[in-house]
Amino acid sequence: MQDTLPFIRSLVEKYDRPGPRYTSYPTAPQFQAAFAEDDYRAAAERSNRAETPKPLSAYVHIPFCESLCYYCACNKIITHNRERAAEYLAWLKREIELQGALFDESRRMTQLHLGGGTPTYLSNDQLGELMAALDEAFHFAEPEAREFSLEVDPRTVTPEQIHELRALGFNRLSFGVQDFDPRVQEAVNRVQSEAQVVALVAAAREAGFQSVSVDLIYGLPLQTVASFDETLTKIIALRPDRIATYSYAHLPELFKAQRLIRPEDMPPPERKVELLELIIRRLTAAGYVYIGMDHFALPEDELSLARENGTLQRNFQGYSTHADCDLIGLGNTAIGKVGDTYSQNVKETAQYQARLEAGRLPVMRGYRLNADDRLRRDVINALMCHGRIDVAEIEAAHGIDFRETFADALEELEEMADDGLLAISDTAIEVRPAGRLMMRNAAMAFDAYLSHSPGRYSRTV
Repeated sequence: MQDTLPFIRSLVEKYDRPGPRYTSYPTAPQFQAAFAEDDYRAAAERSNRAETPKPLSAYVHIPFCESLCYYCACNKIITHNRERAAEYLAWLKREIELQGALFDESRRMTQLHLGGGTPTYLSNDQLGELMAALDEAFHFAEPEAREFSLEVDPRTVTPEQIHELRALGFNRLSFGVQDFDPRVQEAVNRVQSEAQVVALVAAAREAGFQSVSVDLIYGLPLQTVASFDETLTKIIALRPDRIATYSYAHLPELFKAQRLIRPEDMPPPERKVELLELIIRRLTAAGYVYIGMDHFALPEDELSLARENGTLQRNFQGYSTHADCDLIGLGNTAIGKVGDTYSQNVKETAQYQARLEAGRLPVMRGYRLNADDRLRRDVINALMCHGRIDVAEIEAAHGIDFRETFADALEELEEMADDGLLAISDTAIEVRPAGRLMMRNAAMAFDAYLSHSPGRYSRTV
């Protein structure tokens, strides 16, 4: 049965402040340059020796795009020179070979995600080369056990190519739509027709993709409640399995591309709250389940079922049903999680190539969790994935007195409890329906680094 997601505007506005998305804990600002290649290799060796080694997951970063979307804050390379992609692919295959040698052959890869940039900047032949290299190095699990996804720019593929992607082994697609309004598309330099998207979604269904997802962005220049309502109507008619609705963070002082957006085109601050309210009302009325953190899914989707049965996980790609894996980051800027460590590759492609040319892994920085980190990660994950912290479970797993260890956090959360967002008892902390939009705020109370963290974060609501 679809649960309700109350939208109380006064509380949304009260708690809308910058904060981490908690795709990891500790978060990326805590990663350290002192964590180097030898630390990563040691982490891989420890993970192989675990009593029950975890299955493998990989994130592959493809940084290339044909044109610049003005809102974009991702690490990307804008070029029409296809030779650069071919050269990058050669180095990427070298990294895959080096990484594959670190992990025991008995382990299987159950999850794969290609992001960017634009993964479909690579031709399907090149993507085939990439998949073959990954399979050889990491040993793909049986097809029924795989969750293999990639992000698709609708402007870069045809319906025929969608069928080819399915044949390569991908079973999930995410289409970047953002907004269907032509004026908004022109303002952010991403013009694509509704007909393109409709044809590609139909092709994905025909090809047998298990899940089709659509990404939208609210808070873009020239967006109005009326115009975005039309976009939502068109998206709901497509009936994608999942919908991600991201809040646009306009930070032109940090991201050069965003300076190309005309300041006078930016909507007033209150517009975002109006758009969020619209999104929640329209999508829940259409039968979508709010998973958390901008994500909605149909009731029969794996994410909705995982949320219902308590197996929902969270990793660097967001919510997942396969997050209990060792995640290998491949490509420049890619982030991984192996054992009790996080790691990130170098950002510049020249550095990336230089490291690989020297036979070295391109690890730039990382972090090894201590006991307190692991405790707080479990608490934050429980909140973000299940909306509930079981006090006895945490105490038993970590040998602590919860109320004593988290006295400061419990005091900080009293205001959220008074506002009806949380229910706090001796046995549990539960997120109430009205507090589900503010889960990040609750998680922040358990973050030991936040008060002195140099990170710049998106807003929590």
